[in-house]
Amino acid sequence: MRSFFVLLALTPLLAKEAEPVKRLEESATAEPVKRLEESATVFSEIMATPDKGIPQDLLAKAHCIVIVPGLKKGALIVGGKYGKGYLSCRKKSGVGWSAPGTVRIEGGSVGFQIGGSETDVILLVMNERGADRLLSSKFTLGGEGEVAAGPVGRSATAQTDAYMRAEILSWSRSRGVFAGISLQGATLRQDLDDNAVLYGKKLENREIVTQRIKPPRSALKLLSLLNKYSARESKDSR
Repeated sequence: MRSFFVLLALTPLLAKEAEPVKRLEESATAEPVKRLEESATVFSEIMATPDKGIPQDLLAKAHCIVIVPGLKKGALIVGGKYGKGYLSCRKKSGVGWSAPGTVRIEGGSVGFQIGGSETDVILLVMNERGADRLLSSKFTLGGEGEVAAGPVGRSATAQTDAYMRAEILSWSRSRGVFAGISLQGATLRQDLDDNAVLYGKKLENREIVTQRIKPPRSALKLLSLLNKYSARESKDSR
């Protein structure tokens, strides 16, 4: 009987130790959760206007995508900018998309931006080398990875072949205007703190993408949209 009461007294402590780190993601007010919703909205709105959006053939060939809703231009730093968003890459089979990892974009100069306003940014990573760099803890666009402003429209076949040489293609939307954007010199880095909010621990983006981590509930809308517009990677050579 005595051992029973001792076990009963210890049960709350044992349960507390065994309980996994609770995801703040369960709260709809958490900033990374709201940003996932915003990322889904940005992608949905852009893809809903195919004549003025990302060419479908480029999206089909992309290895990874990065969506940064509301990139902010620094008022005190000429050309400076800062924003947070998410990346997702194709699953190894080429069918479906990985759980999202968080990214921060900083510095560099913006080739297309209406002064002072927030700008939504989308990047497509077009080959495996670019995807590998994207999944590093930090890399510089235009330094380690060749980046170019992406063409706009239903198809890229009639556009310049400049994108053929680029590892990463970039677009922006500011005040309703969608266009290619130059992000030369901008730095992309993972955000472990935001990953901890979504996944309960500080997972690195490479781990999230390559080890089939289960996506949080708040990411399901974005992943559903990615699968809607490009569920399977095109194997056509670029």
